[in-house]
Amino acid sequence: MRTADFDYNLPKKLIAQTPQEPRDHSRLLVLSRAQGTLEHRRFFELGDYLKPGDLLVCNDSRVLPARLFGHWEDSGGKVEVFLLRQMETELWEVLLKRGRRGKPGAGIVLGSHRAEVTARASDGSFILRFPEGPPLDLGVIPLPPYIHSPLDDPERYQTVYARPQGSVAAPTAGLHFTPSLMASLREKGVRFAFVTLHVGWGSFRPVRAEDPSQHTLHQEYGEIGEEAAREIGRARAEGRRIITVGTTATRLLEEAALAQGLSGEGTRPSAEGLRPYRAWTSLYILPGHPFRLVDALITNFHLPRSTLLMLVSAFAGRELILGAYAEAARLGYRFYSFGDGMLIL
Repeated sequence: MRTADFDYNLPKKLIAQTPQEPRDHSRLLVLSRAQGTLEHRRFFELGDYLKPGDLLVCNDSRVLPARLFGHWEDSGGKVEVFLLRQMETELWEVLLKRGRRGKPGAGIVLGSHRAEVTARASDGSFILRFPEGPPLDLGVIPLPPYIHSPLDDPERYQTVYARPQGSVAAPTAGLHFTPSLMASLREKGVRFAFVTLHVGWGSFRPVRAEDPSQHTLHQEYGEIGEEAAREIGRARAEGRRIITVGTTATRLLEEAALAQGLSGEGTRPSAEGLRPYRAWTSLYILPGHPFRLVDALITNFHLPRSTLLMLVSAFAGRELILGAYAEAARLGYRFYSFGDGMLIL
């Protein structure tokens, strides 16, 4: 297996620059793993493929206003701080634009707040101490580097069910849901469970190693609370389908199942339950991974040579995924964060 095996060509015009309006009118490519077939629908027709008892597991993390603008305390030179993750009460891992002055002890002024550089990591990130916490009221919602159009409404880069703040990128598969679509699915008997995985900057890091197994993921904090664990465990025990909304929810469920020793494919249904789970996670899913909890997946179209493309290839098969991507590109689907959706059954 080589990283080049997960490469494909995509015309730039297919990279979505603005969100679909309304949210649930994005296109939906439905891929059947068993039959190898493709169907072309709209996201609001998702219920046609769901049945009573199906459990949709969604990542409810909310995107931080992670881009902060300030100046160096000693020189007055401009600096941009990009928050990556909170490590301790006062400590944050960050990226610094114009950060060559970022030696330990250097101060950064952000409005009425002050931060101090405490360390620089080998990967180019920095550790800042915010005695009063970062001034998030001055922050800007970050968009992925391939989106060049400004966003009129920052809420369009949040899911409608986003709650705890902590991500630097949206769990984009959930951007297609609307309150009315969720209500109609609930009326049909489809259930929802909400878990939290705060998405980190690793989502946009390309895999540069020729052997993808030599790549490592940055840690991200995840939580599966008691209610969600109970819903997921009950669905598993009763043989009902567990459908994750996005690769982030998929990785969290699979890491929790692995940590708790739940068995893999071919053994369900089972009386084994899922316990609440809270941990820093870094599960890297490559082809060959035995999925323990996930029966179907709702996702977007991912970048070439990315860990996300490798995950969906692990779930559906590399050739089937790349064939579906080629057909989607031929038909003018919109790709990446603001792009169209995919349901893998």
